[in-house]
Amino acid sequence: MGEEFANGKPEVRIRAFRAIDEPETCELFIKGHTEVLTSIGVTKVTSSKNEWAKNPAAFVIIVESLDGKEVFGGARVHVAGGTEPLPIEQATGALDASIYPLVWEYAQYGTGEICGLWNSHKLAGYGIGTPLLIRTLIAISSQIGLRSLFALCAPYTVKPVVNCGMVLVDSVGNKGTFYYPKQDLIATAMILNDVSTLNKAMEEDKFAIFQMREHPDALQIHELKNKEISIDFKIKIPNLDKWDLSQIIESTRAVFPESKIIEKEPSFF
Repeated sequence: MGEEFANGKPEVRIRAFRAIDEPETCELFIKGHTEVLTSIGVTKVTSSKNEWAKNPAAFVIIVESLDGKEVFGGARVHVAGGTEPLPIEQATGALDASIYPLVWEYAQYGTGEICGLWNSHKLAGYGIGTPLLIRTLIAISSQIGLRSLFALCAPYTVKPVVNCGMVLVDSVGNKGTFYYPKQDLIATAMILNDVSTLNKAMEEDKFAIFQMREHPDALQIHELKNKEISIDFKIKIPNLDKWDLSQIIESTRAVFPESKIIEKEPSFF
């Protein structure tokens, strides 16, 4: 695929699945993501232990070759209540413990986090990057049944998530920011309060997300950034008959003793 892929018209597929259903594909994801992080000098990330691959509440999207042998990028949705805390909790909890009750409140109505976003240098310049993958994550979150989504954003991802309707979580950290994953990098806590309606999203982003929801296995893109590229979407998540969000929500109640739980609905938009 090498030379023809680099100089011709790339043909790739964006596909969604639950992590535990495809351990071998998760390994390809981990390998590619690790290489990208290492290339920018990031060697320690709280989620880099890769326990998410065994988490029944982790969902994955990948950009892959049509033969499924190579992964060029991807991202994940983690649902609160799985076998590990959300990445934002793991990353910032030691810096500001208020993230735990905040996530818990939202978890009672179905919340998660978009995370682990990466893109191979092989596809640099073709437009398969942050905006497209974020839109896809939000699109599949409605299949999972989520009402809200957190994100811990690097500076270059703040604008794309704002365009998709996310707002700043200014009640944690330093008005929503943390030094993470290292002291010279800033991460910003964001939340999407309305996965289903996207009231604050830009019209272009909202339209694209709704198109993905309506045609999860039939959407195709043939041009991005004025470059020819063939993208085939297969983002209807298989085996959702084995997925029970209510059971996952119930498991979040083990996080706090009943005496410390304050029953209140988060201020969804």
